Amino acid sequence: MMISKKLEVLYQKLLSENTKKEIENIILIIAIVSFIIHLAVIFLVDFGMIHLNIQSDLFKNPIAAIYTPFSFILVYEVYLLIFYLPKSFTIYIGKQYEIITLIIIRRLFKDLSTLTLSSDWFKIKYDLQFTYDLIASVLLFFLIYLFSRNSKKSYYVEIPGQLLIKSTTNFIKIKKLIAISLVPLLFIVASYSFVNWTLNTLNVNTNNIISFKDINNIFFEQFFTILIIADVILLLFSFFQTDKFHKVIRNSGFIISTILIRISFSVSGSLNTLLIISAIIFGLLILIIHNKFDDLPVHE
Repeated sequence: MMISKKLEVLYQKLLSENTKKEIENIILIIAIVSFIIHLAVIFLVDFGMIHLNIQSDLFKNPIAAIYTPFSFILVYEVYLLIFYLPKSFTIYIGKQYEIITLIIIRRLFKDLSTLTLSSDWFKIKYDLQFTYDLIASVLLFFLIYLFSRNSKKSYYVEIPGQLLIKSTTNFIKIKKLIAISLVPLLFIVASYSFVNWTLNTLNVNTNNIISFKDINNIFFEQFFTILIIADVILLLFSFFQTDKFHKVIRNSGFIISTILIRISFSVSGSLNTLLIISAIIFGLLILIIHNKFDDLPVHE
């Protein structure tokens, strides 16, 4: 009983509506300030007032400055993902889809600053990738709309039978415990990834540094690995709540979808985009079929 109270107190401190609002305001302020600083640095470099020994497209064009505030907004989206985990597993998965779509949108902002406008548009590798991402972002936006429309609210459904009610209550506690654990992990992984990226950018020699193949993958590659572990733990504990076939398939399918998103970070080009689209289509189809099972009449 004492543990449950402490868990609830910690949950309210980290994942309550008031905390969410406070973090939202802080992130927005940081995003605005970071955008102004990034923009100022770009103009100072452009006018020759400062010199940076950094070979990065992020300091060559004012459009690239949008990348920085967008990165902080994405971190807030990850917090929202954790926030919705104890409330609805479906909304939690939907947030994963929103995050990977926003990563593609952020990538578009970065690539916009380095576009090569010519008649050979479809022969230039980076311009072609920009085209793929542009089409993919619209398609993903539509797929997320379909996923949201097919999502069913399952916050605190009253189930007849004391045993099932107890099982559901315990499962919600497990989800809250996992969510509480993910909050410090979010900030630790984000801080660690940022420091290592900074050291890489400044060409600091250290044996402990992480090598990033793609700047767009920083933090999210590691965090999605953690999400897979969390999803598997949730799947195992969900067996205590229900053994219904369609529920098990839905939860397992969502994990496969998350794994596909994680794999997308390890590849580049059109394969990266294709894996992301496939992951969301798979999750959407799993949800639609699951809902059809729920609509079946109950046979006594």
